Amino acid sequence: MTDTPASTGRDYRDTVFLPETPFPMRGGLPQKEPTIIEAWGDLYGRLRAERQSQNAPLYVLHDGPPYANGDIHIGHALNKTLKDFVVRSRFLLGYDVDYVPGWDCHGLPIEWKIEERFRSEGKRKDEVSKAAFRAACREYAAGWIDVQRDQFKRLGVLGDWDNRYATMDFATEAAIVREFHKFKNSGQLYRGSKPVMWSPVERTALADAEIEYHDHVSPTVWVKFPVIGATDSHPDDLLAFRNATPAIVIWTTTPWTIPANRAISYGPDIAYGLYEVTAMEEGLEFEPWARPGDRLIMADKLAEAVFKAAKVASWTRVDDLDPSGLECAHPLASLDPGYGFSVPLLAGDHVTDDAGTGFVHTAPGHGADDFEVWKAHGHHEVPDTVDADGAYYPHVPLFAGLKVIETEGKKDKIGKFGPANKAVTERLIEAGNLLARGRMEHSYPMSWRSKAPVIFRNTPQWFIRLDKPLDDDGTLRERALAAIDATAFHPAAGKNRIRTMVEGRPDWLISRQRAWGTPLAMFVDKHTGQPLHDDAVDARILTAIEQGGADAWFDTPDADFLGTHDPARYERIEDILDVWFDSGCTHAFTLEPRDPAHGYEGDRPSHWPADLYLEGSDQHRGWFQSNLLEGSGTRGRAPYDAVLTHGFTQDENGEKMSKSRGNTTDPAVVIKESGADILRLWVALVDYAEDQRIGKQILQTTVDAYRKLRNTVRYLLGALNGFEESERLPLDQMPPLERFILHRLWQLDGQVRRAYETYDFQDVVRPVLEFCSGDLSALYFDIRKDSLYCDRPDAIRRRAARTVMDAVFERLTAWLAPLTPFTMEEAWTTRFPNAGSNCLRVMPETPGAWRNDAEAERWAKVEAVLEVVNEALEAARRDKIIGGALDAWPVVSGPGEAFAPFQALDPAEVFRTSGAELRVGGDAVSVEIKPADHAKCARSWRRVPDVGSDPDYPDLSARDADAVRWLDARRAG
Repeated sequence: MTDTPASTGRDYRDTVFLPETPFPMRGGLPQKEPTIIEAWGDLYGRLRAERQSQNAPLYVLHDGPPYANGDIHIGHALNKTLKDFVVRSRFLLGYDVDYVPGWDCHGLPIEWKIEERFRSEGKRKDEVSKAAFRAACREYAAGWIDVQRDQFKRLGVLGDWDNRYATMDFATEAAIVREFHKFKNSGQLYRGSKPVMWSPVERTALADAEIEYHDHVSPTVWVKFPVIGATDSHPDDLLAFRNATPAIVIWTTTPWTIPANRAISYGPDIAYGLYEVTAMEEGLEFEPWARPGDRLIMADKLAEAVFKAAKVASWTRVDDLDPSGLECAHPLASLDPGYGFSVPLLAGDHVTDDAGTGFVHTAPGHGADDFEVWKAHGHHEVPDTVDADGAYYPHVPLFAGLKVIETEGKKDKIGKFGPANKAVTERLIEAGNLLARGRMEHSYPMSWRSKAPVIFRNTPQWFIRLDKPLDDDGTLRERALAAIDATAFHPAAGKNRIRTMVEGRPDWLISRQRAWGTPLAMFVDKHTGQPLHDDAVDARILTAIEQGGADAWFDTPDADFLGTHDPARYERIEDILDVWFDSGCTHAFTLEPRDPAHGYEGDRPSHWPADLYLEGSDQHRGWFQSNLLEGSGTRGRAPYDAVLTHGFTQDENGEKMSKSRGNTTDPAVVIKESGADILRLWVALVDYAEDQRIGKQILQTTVDAYRKLRNTVRYLLGALNGFEESERLPLDQMPPLERFILHRLWQLDGQVRRAYETYDFQDVVRPVLEFCSGDLSALYFDIRKDSLYCDRPDAIRRRAARTVMDAVFERLTAWLAPLTPFTMEEAWTTRFPNAGSNCLRVMPETPGAWRNDAEAERWAKVEAVLEVVNEALEAARRDKIIGGALDAWPVVSGPGEAFAPFQALDPAEVFRTSGAELRVGGDAVSVEIKPADHAKCARSWRRVPDVGSDPDYPDLSARDADAVRWLDARRAG
């Protein structure tokens, strides 16, 4: 191998145009991001002002309010980051974006915290005035709003933070009452006494959205109800039952409800039989409660399972039996005359023979189906058995005062089942009416806040009717279903999910028996039980609440509101509204004009309905649905045009995060260690529609992806150092490689725009990442490195490369701005320190003339050959045949069609070698790596024939000599 024939001894390193940029390789995001946030100032306000000055179309994202209680967690970070992707990408696409962050402030979790605070001070809740208690709740929520707002801002979330909404603001509480009055005055509101999900621990009714189901082990009992009579529909010989009084057998997992039993339900289409016990199992360690000769009535399909539970060895089926018209004694009647009433058999469609006995013990005060079948058969009185504190009322025979659920005492006992189940079971044994008992693990309803069991309990509550015909002859349920059909869902499966829930849900329970919330601010006529409809009274109520908040309702004398109405005739309702009703009204005071006359400061452009609601998939039964029902009930449709849902964040093993298990990821820790852009990039990379995972290893993968993006931008900044408009080259002068990269920009531009329009953020970042690592780093930058470093600055090839890199930089910093705004801001201001924020830009238009399918096809074929050459070069390096690619002169053989794409290309430039030879021949591409047997250029290190051809620069190639002469002349001048 020939070396340089002559040498001047000059060091040419200072003649090479190496990339230069102050943009560091290491991001230092934890330190840099806060300074960028400070520099942004009111970036959201500037964006809105600029877009409005451009008459940009308005886009509205309505914020589902997080709860003002504690530091943000990874679920908050995911949710708010996705919202910020929407806000920033819509600004980037040229919209004026309305996004007002908000907070949910009322409800039990805050009440508990304040109760704990007062207990620590030695005060019980009932020793503190309601006004003082509510003031403490308000102060607590306000403190957490400030904390969470700062945490969201640190994530880089843009929004109208100065005009945030909160459900506890005076004007907001008045707006919620105004919405409540609309239901009151339209006749959709009613007070009903029916079983509702009740939390004894929280002492309030709960809505379906406040319930979650956990595995729980419950006691099970099979109970005998002795038959005491029948209608004439039964033959005399069956009525007499000749040998023994038969008993109907029921099965339940809630023995505590037996004192509330008033009937037994049966299925009209189920086959029942009268059975006689003939023998018991032998060798048992206990004496069973069944006896030979017992006659029992149950569903034929379930008889064997019942006898197995009762340890019955053999039995005889005596006869068919139709249970209609039978009457039974209560199983506790022999122990107390308070249970001396008869228990009728009632037909019910809810009864099946899938499990149990084929009969359903019916306690109308403790079950929805029980209540409905009891009412359907003409019964109106529903017994009250269990009080608000989870204990039997004093009037309940045998069990007065016993707890179903513990609500006092040691902390580890609160929320556990009390002695009621055991006490009832023991009394059934004493009465001789327990047939069998056992234990069963099943799914049981729990409060999602306290994690304590709930019970069905009959209480007077306020409901909104779903099936009452409204002014348009439709019902609220029908309006809501029509609104669902008119809504776009992302993903589409969300539509069926919420539709099924709305189709089957009961009337909307909106009242709660707590202190901290928006009141059902109305008066009810004591004689008729109907709410008072008087516009003047409603107006006085709203004015008072606007000025003094919810306290005004509780503290103002009735007469001040009622005017000419007699206060003695009216009951003031002091229940509070369900928090889902609160948050279901947020559209009314956030999207619609915020009238200064109602206590708001200023106004801003917005529109109703919102373009998008974005929350977790659990909100199909929560916030999405409460807004749907509220909007449909007051305005005839949903307050949104589209709904986007995301899944839940799990640990790296796909398991639910739990502080007790130590598998949580704290967003504050991630930001402190790596920066918000890393967390944001993780959100962009996951399929948010499904449950996603996060942990140290996953975040490390995210950091690796971030480095690729950062290094790409850094290289572009270095390569574009000093780029001026005079260098820019028109499209018709571009070499083939540049035309291909421009085509890829055109292709990506369309893909990125579509992805942002459809909220597919993965389809932004992943193609851009692939473009950076594949098209740019592995192909374009590598090929053009020699030209950028060594061509003279006015060379066509170098100008073309810098022109295209300028176009790449302009688009990458725009495309990625919504996802990694801090890094793109740093890159943009590094290059253009006086051009304003990168975030203020609109996505640059990409000329259609850049589309070049022919070049795309050409480079796909070129890269196929290049892959074979690269493999051969790597093998030659391993075998020490060459030191690097510039030491090689590959001879590439193959069919003519494989080389046709190389027309107008320099194969050595493509292969990054000093030279190359293409030989047509053979059926497949093959490569022979030969050493480049020429002198080595002291500047570019290429081994080419013309090294030494310029006598002034004997150790340079002709190209490099020309570049250095150009540079020397300018330095000399």
